[in-house]
Amino acid sequence: MDFALTEEQQLIQDAAREFAQKEIAPVAAEFDASGEFPSETIRQAGALGFMGIEVPEEYGGSGLDSTCYVLVMSEISAADAAHGTIVSVNNSLFGVPLLEFGTEEQKQKFLRPVASGEVNGAYALTEPQSGSDAAAMRSKAQRSADGSSYTLNGKKAWITSGPVAKYVIVFTQTVDTDGNSLGISAFVIDSGEPGFVVGKTEPKLGIRASATCEIEFENYVCPAENRIGDDGAGFKIALTVLDAGRVGVAAQAVGIAQAAYDAAVEYSRERKAFGSAIGSFQSIQNKIADMKMRIDASRLLVLRAAWSKENAKKSGARNTLNSSIAKLYASETAMYVTHQALQIHGGMGYSRELPLERYFRDAKITEIYEGTSEIQRMVIGRTETGLR
Repeated sequence: MDFALTEEQQLIQDAAREFAQKEIAPVAAEFDASGEFPSETIRQAGALGFMGIEVPEEYGGSGLDSTCYVLVMSEISAADAAHGTIVSVNNSLFGVPLLEFGTEEQKQKFLRPVASGEVNGAYALTEPQSGSDAAAMRSKAQRSADGSSYTLNGKKAWITSGPVAKYVIVFTQTVDTDGNSLGISAFVIDSGEPGFVVGKTEPKLGIRASATCEIEFENYVCPAENRIGDDGAGFKIALTVLDAGRVGVAAQAVGIAQAAYDAAVEYSRERKAFGSAIGSFQSIQNKIADMKMRIDASRLLVLRAAWSKENAKKSGARNTLNSSIAKLYASETAMYVTHQALQIHGGMGYSRELPLERYFRDAKITEIYEGTSEIQRMVIGRTETGLR
């Protein structure tokens, strides 16, 4: 088994690291404190091709593979997880449904500007009362009598990039003119059209620079040509997208963990106590060893998930098991490592003068979005036993 990156993958990783450390890392604390959306650095990421990494060049993307995607995600997230979240949404949650299920016209009209970084995209599945239980959504799209449009009403919650997105992929219950259910369907929504309302912005614990809000639809009229796939195909599309999204979140978690680990190792060499560097103490060395072991295992699981994702593209199969394993283990590793790294720093780790407390806050979300750790365990258990 060859674990070496190709020349192209290495070049992409190096470019992402240079950009992240030079442009993102110096402003990360500022945007975390203000909660403002980092428009300029996201624009730069788009110019470098990082907003549509796996999207073919004819649709405005870079035409690279899944391994390149996770490498970029890890490097950007090591500098700032909020930037990583924004990059992830454009690449996976917005890009995948259009790339996998969209028409040629939809790809040219909606995917191209987002993949090129010209505008931002968003993904709206969650509602105030339905998170993990997505089928409990209450928003509805009613099909017109002539089938030319749908009228959307309802509320979506926890929409990353919602306040700044030009286009949003929305999942709703769909009904015909008589109110008969057509199942869950997916639509591309233009946020500039009447009936799209940006609700409250969420005051989050972490990833604060990634704008998150509620959105509401008030008799929003969506042309039928903006529906992705058939009526009732939305749930299948959503699950496919989440498989891809979980690989990105796993890579984000590795980036956060690596940044915290690097800081802890450096501090353990410099900080003196009782006349010696604290890194010489067995208790600290044990922490370093456990952190290193978990990060390496997480990285390998992420690379395996990226590899199997690439194969799934060719076969049309889903990448559910490997993406769930990688997401679960890497996210819990990020929480463990940031906790231990903060502990190694002691009081300074608790101070906002250092980025450790930001890494700690940012790590938590990786255990929640794109499917909680509890959901990942359920997915893995059901897949392995074949029981539900």
